[in-house]
Amino acid sequence: MNNIKLDETDHQILDILIDNMRTPFTDIAKKLLISAGTVHVRVKKMEDAGIIKGSSLTLDYKKLGYSFIAYIGIYLEKTHQTKYVLERLSEIPNVTVAHITTGKFNIYCKVRAKSTEHAKEIIFSIDDIDGILRTETMISLEESINDKKRLMHTIFQEL
Repeated sequence: MNNIKLDETDHQILDILIDNMRTPFTDIAKKLLISAGTVHVRVKKMEDAGIIKGSSLTLDYKKLGYSFIAYIGIYLEKTHQTKYVLERLSEIPNVTVAHITTGKFNIYCKVRAKSTEHAKEIIFSIDDIDGILRTETMISLEESINDKKRLMHTIFQEL
């Protein structure tokens, strides 16, 4: 971790920020019984070290009408087409995540859609990208685990 040592206070600050990145430093300070200046310095230290990278906003896609999630495994005709295919995938806003992978697929994507019909349109547009041999789609029935803290706590225990 770039030779930076994180102590229990750093861990507690990260724990709070993972729940809500917008938590005011004064609130964190009160909860941890330290000064807001200390929180600011600690967060800045972790940002400078690249441990904290920006902040993120979590949207409730279901409330926005995009409750359909599918995972698409992509087989390429040739692996040298990977960059081109990723560039085309990035032009499809419903493709929210894409990974270059080993194993069965060359690329693995997460897609959000409004409905089965909408997902079909998106999948067909992916299938039409030059360089894609074929795809396999898996429909998510439910997101059962989405926990940002468990791994962080394991990492802290290892330090």
